[in-house]
Amino acid sequence: MRVGSWGTRGVGRPAATVRRRCGPAGPRPRRTALLLGAVLAVAGGAAACDGGERGPDPREAVRLEVTPADGSALIRPDSPIDVRARNGTIENVTVTTKGTRVEGGLNRERDRWRSRWTLDPDTHYTVVATAVGRDGRTRTVTSVFGTARPDRTLEAALSAPDHGETVGVGMPIVLRFEQEVTDRAAVERALELTSSRPVEGAWHWFDGQSLVFRTRNYWPAQTDVRFRAHLSGLHAGGGLYGTRNLDVRFRVGDQHIIRADEDSHQMWVMRNGRLVRTIPISMGRGGIEKYTTTNGVHLTMEKGNPVIMDSSTVGCGPDCPDYYRQVVYYAVRISNSGEYVHSAPWSVGSQGSENVSHGCVNASPENARWFYDFVYRGDPLTVTGSSRELEPDNGWGYWQMKWDDWVRGSALNRSLLVGPNGSTPVRSTVQAPSQAGPRSSPGAHGGRGTATGD
Repeated sequence: MRVGSWGTRGVGRPAATVRRRCGPAGPRPRRTALLLGAVLAVAGGAAACDGGERGPDPREAVRLEVTPADGSALIRPDSPIDVRARNGTIENVTVTTKGTRVEGGLNRERDRWRSRWTLDPDTHYTVVATAVGRDGRTRTVTSVFGTARPDRTLEAALSAPDHGETVGVGMPIVLRFEQEVTDRAAVERALELTSSRPVEGAWHWFDGQSLVFRTRNYWPAQTDVRFRAHLSGLHAGGGLYGTRNLDVRFRVGDQHIIRADEDSHQMWVMRNGRLVRTIPISMGRGGIEKYTTTNGVHLTMEKGNPVIMDSSTVGCGPDCPDYYRQVVYYAVRISNSGEYVHSAPWSVGSQGSENVSHGCVNASPENARWFYDFVYRGDPLTVTGSSRELEPDNGWGYWQMKWDDWVRGSALNRSLLVGPNGSTPVRSTVQAPSQAGPRSSPGAHGGRGTATGD
């Protein structure tokens, strides 16, 4: 019941007359004074003097805006969802879709909410936002809209690691794009990493289609890592839009450090800092480059049992004097130029004393089987004593590149501190390059390459 109406019935005159007679006045009949006192007691002194309860002040009401607005025409998928509150704070924002769950967050003042990543193409969204004003009243706004289907799409695949895989401490994250990426910085910003143990790492473009993440030092053993690529709806330049996201979890296992020396013909295998096996080996016999085992830090890339070694893959066909085609067992690839650690029963007599292979690391059947079962993908294997240096883009030779040069290959020219809560950019002290980095050789970065040496 409004006070003004009640007072009008009790006094027998309009409320406006009561307001005009507030304050000092001449003598009044006792009954009228008592009735007026009752009105004032109910309304309160201040209300009696200003005419009773006022309606809500529109200046205190919250105004809520959602972008894209309800019923918007099909928008670009890289358009953000933006919710703003004027004269109040946002209480809740819910986005409903049959596509990827939309992540977003409030600012410190709680008057703005914004989606974090791009939206799925050709998808419908419903946004329901609620805010509360300074007057304590709430307001809810709904917006329904859709995203456009792009004419040109960008496909991406993760070459390594696999989801759920246990990997070695040198493991890279290798992304391969089907088309040329021109806005490389936008792609890097869409990549998210978390690690149960802190590490520093950086992305490096070998060309517009090959992107690799490598840590500055090896991953700590027993580390859980999650990699997410928020590529769906991302504009990668040139009218190309991503079509799907990637979400991969993997675990770094025990620390395996392997060293193979060409001069002593031995390979030493360490696990968590302790020597677990010494293996007599025979490496490339040399004479020409393709028969020389590459020197430097390799990573174990894949396993095969059996693998066919065929010299025609490096230009030495059946008419070549040195042609060979041979089946080998327990083979662990360490480069894309045909190098494996594998079983070689035919060279057991030379293992530990002489280099006789076409570039591979030969071991006895027993030792090769043990090594095959022991290693993870991504274990570092360092070859010493050779005259041929492993190229950084030969398979996973990424550890051959100096750290500053690696960071220069980032489109954002920075490294990242990665931990349980995500990644934080590290300001780089290196000069940005004029290009993203050297172009990779055919078959590198996730391709299976060739099997050439024995």
